Amino acid sequence: MNDKKYPTVGELQRSLSQSIQALYRTHLEHQPARVTCQLMDTTLVLVLENALTQTETLLQDNGHTELVETVRDHLDTSLKPIVRQEIERILEVGVVDILSDATLETGRSAIVVILDRSPQVRTQRDVTTSKRTPISQG
Repeated sequence: MNDKKYPTVGELQRSLSQSIQALYRTHLEHQPARVTCQLMDTTLVLVLENALTQTETLLQDNGHTELVETVRDHLDTSLKPIVRQEIERILEVGVVDILSDATLETGRSAIVVILDRSPQVRTQRDVTTSKRTPISQG
């Protein structure tokens, strides 16, 4: 099978980052400032910068930390099936587990995803390998 049709890891990471930003914008009416994605074998790590919604930030600024933690937990739980579906669609592999947490002080959120197998990707070697034609001597 020719794996030239498969995307590179970088292409998958870009697609996932953009998709997660769009997902947050659609479902929470909030777009994280940045989504960093790192795919390593059967582990996917997403870090979302400025992940807290305006409502969460307002509550946090007014000392309602416990309420923000509860809201964030419920949001994470509600988003997990949607995030799972999007990851499985883009990577074309199953998701075994999703772990997520947020740091209210920094507004960052992290999602760690355990995959059932490594996604099919085109490697750098596949990109740079070419047929070599012998140089005739004479």
